Order: sequence, then C-alpha cells, then structure tokens
Amino acid sequence: MTEEKSPDAEVKVAPDEPADASDSPPAPVDAQPSFVRTAGNLTVAVTGATGFVGRHLCRTLIEHGHGVRALVRDAKRSVHLSRAAEVIEGDVFDRASLDRLVDKADACIHLIGIIMERPRFDITFERLHVEATSRVVSACEGAGVLRYVHMSALGARPDARARYHRTKFEAEQIVRASRLPWTIFRPSVIHGPDGEFTAMAAKWARGQAPPFFFMPYFGAGVLGRGPKRLVQPVYVNDLAEAFARAIETERAVREVYPLGGPDRMTWPEMLVAFRDAIAPGSSKRAIAIPAWKAKAMAQLAAAASLDALLPFNVDQVIMSQEDSICDTLRVRQHLGLPLTSFAAALDQYASSL
Repeated sequence: MTEEKSPDAEVKVAPDEPADASDSPPAPVDAQPSFVRTAGNLTVAVTGATGFVGRHLCRTLIEHGHGVRALVRDAKRSVHLSRAAEVIEGDVFDRASLDRLVDKADACIHLIGIIMERPRFDITFERLHVEATSRVVSACEGAGVLRYVHMSALGARPDARARYHRTKFEAEQIVRASRLPWTIFRPSVIHGPDGEFTAMAAKWARGQAPPFFFMPYFGAGVLGRGPKRLVQPVYVNDLAEAFARAIETERAVREVYPLGGPDRMTWPEMLVAFRDAIAPGSSKRAIAIPAWKAKAMAQLAAAASLDALLPFNVDQVIMSQEDSICDTLRVRQHLGLPLTSFAAALDQYASSL
C-alpha cells in the first residue's frame, strides 16, 4: 500500500536503524570526481519522466533553469510534461533510445521503478529495477555523464523479506560499482496530488472504492491489532527539489540519502489525516486487515494469475509490517532542503483531489 519507493558509501541512518553491512565510508571530498557546472543550464536526462515523481521532477528542474530531456515510451503521455522538456520517445531496454537520451547530457536522474508486477507482460522487479538500472548506468558511462542520481527506496537492503526491497538494493549495487559520480535517494512513502496512493486514500475517504465503509491498512497480529508501524511520508515536491539540488552540488556525490518528511505517524494516523483533509466531517475509521490474511489473499491471487484484481501484492503487505522512518539531518544539511509537514502539504493539494 505504498507509492511507487553500496559498497563505497556509508549509509548514515537514524540511531535505531542498522546500516548495511556492506557499506564503507564515502570517498573524501577532494577525491571525488570534479563536477563543473556549464556556463548556462545543465542538460538533465530523466527516465520515468511521465510517472508521478517524474512529472514533478521535470517541472522542478525547469524552475531551476535546467534543460530537461525526458525518455517516454509513448509520446502521447508527454502532454503531462512541460513544453520546455525535450521528449525522446523510446524504451529503457533499447540502447539506441538511451544513447539519444544521454548524448551530451550533463546529468541523469533515473526514476524507473514499479510496485506492482505483471510477470506475463515481463514487468518484474528484477527487470525494471535491476536490469533497467544496469542499462541506464552503462549508457551514462559511455556518454561521460557528469552526475547520476538514482531513486531507490527506504528499506532497501540485501536481506530484506520483500523482493521489492532486495531488487532496489541490487540496483544500488550497480550504481555504486559504476564509474559515475552518483547520488542515491531512499524515500519513504511519497505523497502528492497526483500520486496513486493519494488518489486511493481520497477514494476511501469518500467511500468511492472498496471496502467503501472504512479505510484499510495491514495490521500485525492474528486480528490485525498488533503494534502499529510508523511511516514518514515525504511530499513529492520536496523529493523533486532534493533531486534538483543534488545535481548542483559536489557535496552530494557518493552519498546515500534516506528521505522522509518531518512527521512520523502510524498508518491509521496517516489515513485519518487524509480523511480529515479530503472529506471533512467524514466518520470513516481506519480499520486493520490482518497482514497474514492479506498476504495469503495476494499469494492465492498471484498463483491463479488474478493478481491484477487486487490493489496490493505480497511485497506491499510485507513492507507494511516494517517501520519506514529515517533520520533526515544529512539531507537537510547537505542540500539545505526544507521539508514540508504532512499537514501543510495536504493543505496545499487536498482541494484538488
């Protein structure tokens, strides 16, 4: 129920969050590759440009004065992008498309990722997270791209229970082993006016989507009434701003930034906040569906090739049983990034839902 979500760098996390055993300290600043901004704007190649984060990112980059070159599978979807963006129609698995995307680009921001698999259509975590990253990194190395920024996910680690998290970590390893001056972001739950999860929460709040009479989340324990896990939702505009600032400073090179908003809350608290902002006066409650039951449903649906009928999958259930929180001090210090509170962000966009 989340949105679309390292051998050489230290992953600095909240005191109670273990670092990956494979991490080692980042290279000293004076040993990092030099990044000299061009006299004018940067040309930034973006994958996943027509997705939720991608649309906000492209707008933010343009606001920063950069040129955007966006890879899209279907040019018709580029209507959601600014007219200032250069559109490259192609596929991330086609080297010719990638070469056109990164040719003479100063930076590349790789956003492609999925939360729902469709194996019969060759849409899998391994293909879209790991293989796609390998291809983009290779193209960037070949083109001599000066900065590479990668979107991973909070919770990515080699021993994760969810394949989503494991494949996100595999992709990070490809980035870290590359010759590129890289930066990796690991966001928590991403929210914003046109996000898939936000749209679903709005429908639940208004009783327009199953289960209609309450707002569901996956709860621990036999009855779903066990300890409630914490999330730290990050506003999509803040995430886009972080990406833009990362390509503008050498301080971000070879850094892995966990990123969440300033507020930590439980899943039911977040759902109730959505309800109160989107449907004032609604009395719909946030009620737990036992995680074990939801996981069994998802497994049965996948085995019967009926997984498309459910709005969640096994990995989402597994991930919901972990806290998705982090220490944001480093990203705020390094990038000077102010973080928008959950309530303030909802105030900005709730009326548009």
